Amino acid sequence: MHRRALLLAALALPAPAHAWGPIGHRITGAIADENLSGVARANVRVLMGSEDLAEAATWPDDQKSNPAPFWQKQASPWHYVTVREGDDYQASDAPAEGDAMTALNRFTVTLRDPKASIEDKRLALRFVVHIIGDLHQPLHAGGGDDRGGNEFKVTWFGKASNLHSVWDSGMVEQRSLSYSEYAGWLSRSITPEQTIAWTDPTPSVWIRESIALRKTIYPTDTNLSWDYAYQHRGELDDRLKRAGVRIAAYLNQIFDPAGNSPASSRRK
Repeated sequence: MHRRALLLAALALPAPAHAWGPIGHRITGAIADENLSGVARANVRVLMGSEDLAEAATWPDDQKSNPAPFWQKQASPWHYVTVREGDDYQASDAPAEGDAMTALNRFTVTLRDPKASIEDKRLALRFVVHIIGDLHQPLHAGGGDDRGGNEFKVTWFGKASNLHSVWDSGMVEQRSLSYSEYAGWLSRSITPEQTIAWTDPTPSVWIRESIALRKTIYPTDTNLSWDYAYQHRGELDDRLKRAGVRIAAYLNQIFDPAGNSPASSRRK
């Protein structure tokens, strides 16, 4: 009975939050698909076959239950950065085990390496798409004091949760849309001017934006529901849209550097 009670107690705890939830990551991948250049899209197809970026975007999270040491130890820290001082990520911020930025740099090198195998490039592409999405979630650029909001306990519509989980999935799922519906709504709202302004494949810019937003989203009242969702819905949508545009911009720069023009990148 004692062991059973412990199991039930563990199941009652809120699930640990890791990144944008599956819907959020698929949204960013779907928006990215709409903004790839022709050459970049062809390169993605060569590597991934019928797997689109919406599907690829969730793969690193899907593998977190894989018992292989690579997933349980090496890849675990590659979903976030910690910036303890100031508003700008520095290379010295990366711990010895690495973080999202060191992993992004590593996988970018692999994608650009003509000698890398298809399998290695496929892994790299899935991680690049996923990591860029993660870096646009404001609590994935944490200050090192509460595990990116995981330790900031809240109730979400009356259920125990934490702030990280609310931003990962709570507010996204609260819209009651499929990822394709949500992505379609967001993609249609992105103006040409926004595409041009957001086509910046510089990770330090994305991290600085996430830090600035992170500082504004901690509530004074931890009983969160409609008011909090309404207050931050526009910011959430903005981060998803920017992530999608920037995933495409980053891949365009890798696969089609000569043709990486914001005016020509959107699918006709």
